[in-house]
Amino acid sequence: MSEPGPVVEGVAPFGPHRTWYRITGDLGGALPPLVVLHGGPGCTHDYVDSFKGLAAAGRAVIHYDQIGNGRSTHLREAPADFWTVDLFLAELDNLLAHLGIGGRYHLLGQSWGGMLGAEHAVRRPAGLVSLVLADSPASMETWVAEANRLRAALPAEVQATLVAHEAAGTTDSAEYQAAVRVFYDRHLCRVPWPPEVARTFAAMAEDPTVYGTMNGPSEFHVIGSLKHWSIVDRLDRIAVPTLLLSGRFDEATEACVRPFAEHIPDVSWEIFEHSSHMPHVEETERCLGVVGAFLARQDGRAG
Repeated sequence: MSEPGPVVEGVAPFGPHRTWYRITGDLGGALPPLVVLHGGPGCTHDYVDSFKGLAAAGRAVIHYDQIGNGRSTHLREAPADFWTVDLFLAELDNLLAHLGIGGRYHLLGQSWGGMLGAEHAVRRPAGLVSLVLADSPASMETWVAEANRLRAALPAEVQATLVAHEAAGTTDSAEYQAAVRVFYDRHLCRVPWPPEVARTFAAMAEDPTVYGTMNGPSEFHVIGSLKHWSIVDRLDRIAVPTLLLSGRFDEATEACVRPFAEHIPDVSWEIFEHSSHMPHVEETERCLGVVGAFLARQDGRAG
């Protein structure tokens, strides 16, 4: 494939705030652009940066930092009830309108980004061509149950450290974070973390507002506002072809992903045998190949 093409950065006004975005490739090209939704909530675009490689096929790929994160407006003093699913849906709609692409676009959401993408898709927006849900749960209660099942397989001393700090309210301690990293190295990213993944986690540590409010201190200690979120009973409303991605060792286990496969009418599922939560990092070439082929099959549906 050719080089991805030109890169343009900008900001979209969002009420009194600003959403930073980056476009890789030609937004005016013939193919519908791909919008990438990062995870968290509270991550940045950096760790899903590899999806820009899909621009080499001639389609624009749009990354952005959701409000509260990265290069977008930070709101450390915002009350907890400010951070809602509806807020991030409105931000996505605003970005689509700002870029003038609401009439035809593909959407790829990773982890929380897939939850957000599914919430967007159940509203049946007219311009959505297809949906990719990467490593995402359909229910946070299932996510927590599965994460704690995986946690129970960690070494006993790691489990003891986690329990002690969670009980003491000292989850910001270095010891707790080191124990969490044992879980992450098994079920988040099983290869040495490349710089873009490290940048996202450094950014989250610098401003944990969104992640801490909506999720909690770790992937398996979910005490935030999303702890009861579910989209299972609305998935039949998704009316576009949908591709599911997950890793064999993913914290988004098969039990987490299965409701998407069972309830979305037009769906396929690709499991990456050598990956956990980040096939786009752990098996980059194959992941981009699978997603690129799926997008190409759906391009003809664009209006």
